Amino acid sequence: MSQVNTDIKPAASVVIPVFNTVKYLERAVDSVLNQTFSNFEVLLLDDGSSDGSSEILDRYQETDSRCMVYHWPNRGIIATRNEGNRLARADIIILMDSDDICMPDRFEKQIRFLTENPDCVAVGSKILLVDAEDMPITEMGNKFVHEEIDETNMSGYSIFFQPTVALRKTAVERVGGYREDYPCAEDFDLFLRLAEIGKLANIPEVLLKYRQHLSSIGYLHGNKQADSAVRAVKDACLRRGLDYKSASLHPQPIKDRQDIGDAYIKWSWWALKAGHLPTARKYALKAMKEQPLNWGAWRLCAYVLRGH
Repeated sequence: MSQVNTDIKPAASVVIPVFNTVKYLERAVDSVLNQTFSNFEVLLLDDGSSDGSSEILDRYQETDSRCMVYHWPNRGIIATRNEGNRLARADIIILMDSDDICMPDRFEKQIRFLTENPDCVAVGSKILLVDAEDMPITEMGNKFVHEEIDETNMSGYSIFFQPTVALRKTAVERVGGYREDYPCAEDFDLFLRLAEIGKLANIPEVLLKYRQHLSSIGYLHGNKQADSAVRAVKDACLRRGLDYKSASLHPQPIKDRQDIGDAYIKWSWWALKAGHLPTARKYALKAMKEQPLNWGAWRLCAYVLRGH
């Protein structure tokens, strides 16, 4: 761990949990350090990595004074996120994952938004889904004001993307941070509670490239994530005095996140509809190899070959 100059308080604290993401780590951290806004600290939280990520983090600490590295044995993402929030010295905490990529003006725009909107406790943005090789898949995020975001979240479908979010530390502390009761959806639960003490917003621009790969939580633990999200909505209904049984729950589908071939088909369709034909072709072929007897994969390939 580096020595921190506590005499100078940064405008923002960037919290990046890291666990065995050596393939993507440098692109993620570089995208943070190369922001147009520069008055921030970076908390690099190594949660017991064993793939070489730890050594990469130490090099960043040696070369950039904004970087502070913390190593500890694996304790899990929820405990790691909470420790990062506790360590943050700034009033604004910027969330980031170690496999995603920030657009260069992300911090500048989000800090300005929070400064100009004191009733907003957290602000996210649209995202561009990319694959493991940074090929574009599709943009997501079409809800921008508090009422739309919270209504969508209360349906069980998250429209507030964790690694795009900048939030106020005081708000996180007030609601109690991340909770162990909602594994794989701890961020979803946090945003439901934050919406009860202030406003949420999304900037209607792509400020993050959101990595899609089959080792992410959504693909490895889809069932657990969906179950936690439903329970988080139930608890939110109880807190808000709403009838859970009358709520219109539409949690994100699980089946298409469990099978590799289904994931490839989904990514290919998304890319095709978004006009990213090389990506669509890439995953249509992968889907054919995974599921050669799947009529849907053959149909997809026919569309991709026609280019529409």
